[in-house]
Amino acid sequence: MTEDVQKHSVHTLVFRSLKRTHDMFVSDHAKQIALDEQCHKVKMAAKLRADYAAVLHMPVLKETKDRVQMPGQTYTQPEDDPDYLVTGTHAYPSGPGVALTADTKLHRLPTEGAVHALALTLPPSQARQDASRTAASVGDIHRHAGGAEKSYPPSNMSLLEAGGTKTSSLVRKAPTMPKPQWHPPWKLFRVISGHLGWVRSIAVEPGNQWFVTGSADRTIKIWDLASGKLKLSLTGHISTVRGVAVSSRSPYLFSCGEDKQVKCWDLEYNKVIRHYHGHLSAVYDLDLHPTIDVLVTCSRDATARVWDIRTKANVHTLAGHTNTVATVRCQAAEPQIITGSHDSTIRLWDLIAGKTRATLTNHKKSVRALVLHPRQYTFASGSADNIKQWTFPDGSFIQNLPGHNAIINTLAVNSDGVLVSGADNGTIHMWDWRTGYNFQRIHAAVQPGSLDSESGIFACLFDHSESRLITAEADKTIKVYKEDDTATEESHPVNWKPEILKRKRF
Repeated sequence: MTEDVQKHSVHTLVFRSLKRTHDMFVSDHAKQIALDEQCHKVKMAAKLRADYAAVLHMPVLKETKDRVQMPGQTYTQPEDDPDYLVTGTHAYPSGPGVALTADTKLHRLPTEGAVHALALTLPPSQARQDASRTAASVGDIHRHAGGAEKSYPPSNMSLLEAGGTKTSSLVRKAPTMPKPQWHPPWKLFRVISGHLGWVRSIAVEPGNQWFVTGSADRTIKIWDLASGKLKLSLTGHISTVRGVAVSSRSPYLFSCGEDKQVKCWDLEYNKVIRHYHGHLSAVYDLDLHPTIDVLVTCSRDATARVWDIRTKANVHTLAGHTNTVATVRCQAAEPQIITGSHDSTIRLWDLIAGKTRATLTNHKKSVRALVLHPRQYTFASGSADNIKQWTFPDGSFIQNLPGHNAIINTLAVNSDGVLVSGADNGTIHMWDWRTGYNFQRIHAAVQPGSLDSESGIFACLFDHSESRLITAEADKTIKVYKEDDTATEESHPVNWKPEILKRKRF
């Protein structure tokens, strides 16, 4: 048997509700409840230790000048613990709080002289946040000194240090694009002819002595990097050679083509020693894993395949894309495999499980090019809508590089932060990686006797010294670019104006 619910009269319920309402809003009534000073001190001391323990001990700069109170900064020491220095960047709110007395201790920001003295003691990693900075910023120095970060304009700061009483309103400035790093322009250095068809792919050998190209004339040619002379031609493919890669771990050259074949060439005998069978359609790109003996290829059959180089075993078939997989890149860190597809997505793969760990759907057009930054844990992808930069391991979006309005076939980046994009219409754009500033545009001249419509960049690559940029083009030539040694910041200034950063569009 359940007990009967006790029933109250309406009169009781109304007055109970009235009492609850009164208790809830008692502080709004004219009559204030007396504040228990001892309880309030205990409460504030506990709150200070719990919320501000990390910043209670702030170093006080002992200088000979008279101390000037900064607007909005108050400091006091609780009576129960004189070792604690209470700091804050805003005044205490009105109403019950910590009272300011004649014994209140003041602490101000370092003077400019102290700032310059501290600049000499800062570690290089803190004094130089990136390659474009040459000295520690004032904000870094103030943080190092233990004071609150300066939020006053320089003019007001000097006025306040001089004893002035002018108060400045804190105006939040819109973020602006940082000034791009200056890069010398690139110019055409050499044109190499020899192929009888479109040159579709390039690879430079680890010793930086020669480079390899694959072409629509079904041949693979090896060229001397210093002189540009032909050293060797390899025949064996029966259709366009779309990808080549030279191993840094063995004397092997790998190639793939539109004949569905993936070949391993022994460069000591200049012969094919292995075939990797499995793709159902044209193989568009391949890449070698930098630390393990694994080869990854991607194909028009919407898959990427992972091969054991020695046993020729198909370790994984990476399925998930719904259209041609046009490009693949490998790295030693996670994720170890990245693919870009004509289904407008980029997938980051778990090599061990053979499954997708992240899918990036920001592009609206086919993704035909990927490039990994040699020093940063970031990468870029190229599509007809935009070039986009991302961070590993989850593919967080960084920024767009708009302006190269063409089908982008290839990307390359060097350690100096120069990003190169090559397009189907024969244009090459040079970008500053950090800011996304387009500092140079080149329209490659076609080989004499070719049509203007035959200008197109299919592949580009920096050599290992990063002093040469090699491009593979539709006019059947290979072009080599180098930096202009005579250029200076005065002769080729950065045409840059501080502009408000727009909202990053995906």
